Amino acid sequence: MSTNEQVPEQKVVETPKTSSTASSVKSFLAGGFGGMAAVLVGQPFDLVKVRLQTSEGIYKNTFDCFKQIIKNDGVLGLYRGMATPLASITPIFAVSFFSYDLGKKMALGFRGKDADPKAPLTLAETTFAGAFSAVPTTLVMAPSERIKVLMQIQGQGGEAKYKGPMDAVKQLYKEGGLRSIFRGTGATLLRDSPGSAAYFVAYELIKKGLTPKDGSDLQFGAVLFAGGMAGVAMWSIAIPPDVIKSRIQSAPAGTYNGMIDCLQKTVKADGASALFRGLGPAMLRAFPANAATFLGVEYSRKVMDKIF
Repeated sequence: MSTNEQVPEQKVVETPKTSSTASSVKSFLAGGFGGMAAVLVGQPFDLVKVRLQTSEGIYKNTFDCFKQIIKNDGVLGLYRGMATPLASITPIFAVSFFSYDLGKKMALGFRGKDADPKAPLTLAETTFAGAFSAVPTTLVMAPSERIKVLMQIQGQGGEAKYKGPMDAVKQLYKEGGLRSIFRGTGATLLRDSPGSAAYFVAYELIKKGLTPKDGSDLQFGAVLFAGGMAGVAMWSIAIPPDVIKSRIQSAPAGTYNGMIDCLQKTVKADGASALFRGLGPAMLRAFPANAATFLGVEYSRKVMDKIF
């Protein structure tokens, strides 16, 4: 070959495999950004929800709980226990959105040979992807929720047992090993699998309905509304299993012999209405926290789409 002969410039062609990998990475990172936004907005409401679910006769209602926390601990008391979810929220939400993306790909893979692979996901396929997203996420969510709940119920009377999240992890491991740290995993999955299905289905349906007919991007307000309503859809069905989860994770070892036992003892002691404790603050939190989540997801995804 002559030294003067020029070699034609080769174009890098993005294969379906590299495109799929990039999509998964973007979903993972965008979920992390969305999760951090959710914690910053929703932590005070989550704290009140857990306090109402795990206390008996201390608070009259949601407003009284807010008032007592501020009176005893100041405004910063509303952010008690935030270190754990804030530190773990990136992997939790990152895994959730990554798993949702994976679930959608699995749903497409289940289609028959004659089906159009480019056709939009059906309602059933979106439901499957949403429910599936909770399975990997629970492995990260359950221990984080366990520590968060224990930190949040401190300050309701008596001395604080744990100095911080890491001290709680050490003490739980000393008391019961990994099994103690992961207590409430089944209840977490029972809450999050149907809840996540409702979450993603609601967002996709509302997003589709609000998307301009010309195919242009969703407006800022539309993203907030779709994300907020997705949170409302999830927590509309998630409260009863969330109450069971919170009680199992906050009670001394041996108090409950599984989810069914916890359900029976809760209803026997406090009536069926106890299964809906914390509904008020959960619904107050649902809209703003999840509006922030999807805003973080959508806009961080846009930035990443321009980068890679």
